[in-house]
Amino acid sequence: MPDSSPKILIVDDDTDLLELLMIRLTAAGYKADTVQSAEAALNYLDVSRPQLVISDMQMSGMDGMALFEHIHRTLPTLPVIILTAHGTIPDAVAAVQRGVFGYLAKPFDSKTLLANISQALRFVPAGAGQNEISQASWRKGIITQSAVMEDLLTKARLVAEGDASVLIYGESGVGKELFAHAIHEASKRRHHPFVAINCAAIPEQLLESELFGHIKGAFTGAVRDHKGLLQLAEGGTLFLDEIGDMPLLLQVKLLRVLQERQARPVGSTQSIPVNVRIISATHRDLKAEIATGTFREDLYYRLDVVALTIPVLSQRREDIPLLTNYFLNLFSAKYNKNINGFSPEAMEMMVSASWPGNVRQLMNVVEQCVALSTAPLISPALVYDAMHKEEEQLVSFEDARKSFERDYLVRVLKITGGNVTQAARLAKRNRTEFYKLLQRYQLDPSVFKQPQS
Repeated sequence: MPDSSPKILIVDDDTDLLELLMIRLTAAGYKADTVQSAEAALNYLDVSRPQLVISDMQMSGMDGMALFEHIHRTLPTLPVIILTAHGTIPDAVAAVQRGVFGYLAKPFDSKTLLANISQALRFVPAGAGQNEISQASWRKGIITQSAVMEDLLTKARLVAEGDASVLIYGESGVGKELFAHAIHEASKRRHHPFVAINCAAIPEQLLESELFGHIKGAFTGAVRDHKGLLQLAEGGTLFLDEIGDMPLLLQVKLLRVLQERQARPVGSTQSIPVNVRIISATHRDLKAEIATGTFREDLYYRLDVVALTIPVLSQRREDIPLLTNYFLNLFSAKYNKNINGFSPEAMEMMVSASWPGNVRQLMNVVEQCVALSTAPLISPALVYDAMHKEEEQLVSFEDARKSFERDYLVRVLKITGGNVTQAARLAKRNRTEFYKLLQRYQLDPSVFKQPQS
């Protein structure tokens, strides 16, 4: 049986029925696993993600409907078919209304069961088999064996089939851009550009021009027309990372784009049509931002048509060995080293660490270990040193940006000897804006003036 065959989990405390169902499903081309209780099914789902669950209703302990309710809460895209010897039509109607995909009375007809299975699997995105999906190009780079992550990927594949706006929640370093790119690659827009911008990384004065473009003469230094990212992403996807940091004025303009599918470049009186899908991401609580007046409620509901929340790395520790070995192979090739792996003690340190910087931090730790290793196995000491270095160096994105901006201003002032006009021209900013930046960082241009000889 090919590993790419759809996987079905069968739950029943009747071993004879389990064996019969296994034979019939295998003959029909499916891959089936069996467990004999709802509790065992939940344990199975913690480590593996089938494409369908078939469960008996009456079992000792947790019954079939209780199992369904648990699955529906934690893995809402996973279809469930219930088998029962005591069902009635009202029971079936009630179960379907609660979200059960199928409700079949025993003894059931094999053709009817196979027809229900076929229909249920139509709602599972193509290529969602456990082994097939791990190699699929659309989700390249997302390394996971977590059931929660697999459910998120199923949702991503489903939402990719349409054009609904998606808002991805998650802390820094969890892989929000990877998910956005996966949605793009799984969509009909995949042959068009995927363009990403971090709304927190670009000063407010430049962000509008970067997004919407500008025309020649729109402001000092605008010597030619400039296409914005909305135009560059035409036909494809625009990913707006850290959307919670977008200034209110630009939120209004973005709302107009979503409503009218048109954008107006800075300095222009004419709007241009745009055909892009917007995927945004944030680590902020946007509802709290709405309450404080820093984020528009109408824009929020336009962006949050479908929401995906990526868990932090410490909530999916089963992925840490996978990610560690993936990055180990990547960096061993980069540094041309023959490293076999991490020692058991070193891997234990990796799995038990808190990882406040999530996958990005783990990647940095592995790279440092590979770069400094002189042995075929990574030692616990190397891991310890790399982790503590990361903890010391890890600062917030906002602090890092402020540090960069200040260092940049100091450099241009040194180059121009404190001449603000020349420094502003070099930085491609107007004098007023440049003075505001100097005031923000309390920089006095006179300090940089070169003494007269």
